Amino acid sequence: MDLKQIKQIIELMKRSELSEFAVEEEGFKLKIRRGLNGVPVVMTGHAHAQSDAVPASGGASAAAAPASAAAAPSAPAEEAGVTYIKSPMVGTFYRASSPESKPFVDVGAKVVENTVICIIEAMKIMNEIQAETKGTIVEVLIENGQPVEYGQRLYKVKQV
Repeated sequence: MDLKQIKQIIELMKRSELSEFAVEEEGFKLKIRRGLNGVPVVMTGHAHAQSDAVPASGGASAAAAPASAAAAPSAPAEEAGVTYIKSPMVGTFYRASSPESKPFVDVGAKVVENTVICIIEAMKIMNEIQAETKGTIVEVLIENGQPVEYGQRLYKVKQV
C-alpha cells in the first residue's frame, strides 16, 4: 500500500462518519481510527508487531500519539465455550466467492484455523478471511453483501 492510498483513506474518513479502518496485506498492517478530537490516528507496522501511532494530519516529524486515544465501547458478555470470528478489516461481507456459488461455510459447518469462511471486499480487493479458530459454526451474524466494520462479529462458533 502506498502513501497516496493511505492519504485517500484518511480523506474518506474525514468526509464520512467512518470511525475506524484496518487492512492487512503481505505482512503490512494499517489501522486508522478517529482520535479524541476526531482527527484520524494512523498505525502502521508489520502484521505481527506492535507499532506506534502517528496523527494523520502530521508529517514525518509529527509526535507519536497513544494507541489508546479512543475509548473502546464495552463488549457484550461472552458465552462459555463460544467464540466469535470478527472482521479483520472494513469492507463488504460476502459468504461465497460468487453469487451463484454456495457459501464457504454455513450453520453446522466444522472449521479449523485455515478454513476460508468468507470474503471481505476492501478497496476493490477480494480478501479471503480464515476462521483462525477450531469449532462449529453456530450462527451467521452478517447478511451477504452487507458492509462490515473492523472487529465486527461475523460468525458465532462453538469451540471443540
